[in-house]
Amino acid sequence: MAKYDVVIIGSGLGGLLCGYILVKNGFKVLILEKNRQIGGCLQTFNSGGVKFDTGMHYIGSMDPGQVMHRFFRYFSLLEDVKLQKLDEDGYDVISYKDSIYKYAMGFGNFVDVLSESFPAERQHLKTYVDRIQEIALESPLYNLMEIEQNVFLKIESVKSSINEFIDSITKNTTLRNVLVGNLPLYAGKKDITPLYIHTLINNFYIQSAYRIVGGSDCIASSLATSIRKSGGEIMTQSEVVKFNCDSEKMTSVLLKNGEIIEGKRFISNIHPQATIDKIDTSLIRNATRVRISNLTNSISNFTVYITFRKNRVKYMNSNFYYYAGNDVWECENYTSENWPLNYLYMHQAPVDDNASGYASSAVLIGYMRYDEVEQWESTKVNRRGVEYLEFKQRKAEKLLSSLEKSFPGIMSEIESYSTSSPLTYRDYTATKEGSMYGVLRDKNFPTQTLVSQRTKIPNLYMTGQNINSHGILGVTIGAIVTCSEFMGINTIINDIKNC
Repeated sequence: MAKYDVVIIGSGLGGLLCGYILVKNGFKVLILEKNRQIGGCLQTFNSGGVKFDTGMHYIGSMDPGQVMHRFFRYFSLLEDVKLQKLDEDGYDVISYKDSIYKYAMGFGNFVDVLSESFPAERQHLKTYVDRIQEIALESPLYNLMEIEQNVFLKIESVKSSINEFIDSITKNTTLRNVLVGNLPLYAGKKDITPLYIHTLINNFYIQSAYRIVGGSDCIASSLATSIRKSGGEIMTQSEVVKFNCDSEKMTSVLLKNGEIIEGKRFISNIHPQATIDKIDTSLIRNATRVRISNLTNSISNFTVYITFRKNRVKYMNSNFYYYAGNDVWECENYTSENWPLNYLYMHQAPVDDNASGYASSAVLIGYMRYDEVEQWESTKVNRRGVEYLEFKQRKAEKLLSSLEKSFPGIMSEIESYSTSSPLTYRDYTATKEGSMYGVLRDKNFPTQTLVSQRTKIPNLYMTGQNINSHGILGVTIGAIVTCSEFMGINTIINDIKNC
């Protein structure tokens, strides 16, 4: 008899949340992680004496009673994760065509603040926030409502594009661009990315927005502690190289060190394409393999992790989105000469309650296509050669020079910095081509680009940012959907509501 009821491959947020739900409900669970550090996009690293986040930089809907606060309570995260609220009158700042526009918290406040820049558009802005709330309320899981049928999103929000929706709200070209000014949160593509992704994310952050104090790894650490206290196991440096199946189901996984681990059921928290690559069985039809292998992934990024000279840079309690061109949607279509066409600049929350009022560190993120680093794809971390280091140096200088234009003098206040490319992101988070948000959803082919929590192998399931949606809220909902295969979904919803 198998030792484990459930074996979870990958300790990203989705895998940890599934582990927590399942051990809480009496399942014997093992989580396997190939790296030393758990957490996937929750991982952090230290540079210049500062801890940096790698993937999760700020979260929303964390005021008491709001949906993420309720999830944090259920997952026992409230005591372990310290948060700092962003500027209520401008948690996101959009720099477009040399003007500044602010996203404010609270739906009425959001309308009021943007109406200062677009006084003639007040009614259209009100229509915008009304519609995104309506669409969010149509999703029962996002509102912790009991589910009578297996429908999580209305078909209209899946088969409509973001730009079609925005264009229906206003004819003002500038406002159209400003309303998608936080595009790097989901790496959307014009005429492709479904409406629900934009509306759920903006509904999430407009309610409230917070930075995580002390690094996002505290979320992973807290979940791991809870899982272990409830009898679950987590093994690091345990890379799964093969999923073993018999003629009917999955039976075990083979680790890189040769160890075989058996289970009754399995959950893959790694990318669908990486999952398929580890399976050799006729249970997966060739048509399915081709579809999964041909899925398009969202763009990757180049990031500069900045350490400032002490007490020199005033702390900025907003996230700054910059655009160099006239069309926010075109930022992926850069050339080597005009890169970067956009960036996201964020100070990291201070760990000293910001008594000094100064920032110690920041992250600076620009889009980057994988083809820029493809020549080094067979190399390993810290062993990519001199040409790669020179490439990163050039890119860092260009990105910092772009930042300097918006924040004159900032470069002289930098004590040190380090960088990451799509290859870095690929190797540490196990996403295909270093994709920021995994599989690109396409409103034109909603079924083909949907990754279900179920697979053709009856006891193998999927979780993570490719199921449902990405981000902390999307992955949390996805974990609940996955765990609903092990118990009734309304059992989980009621547990959360009654926690």
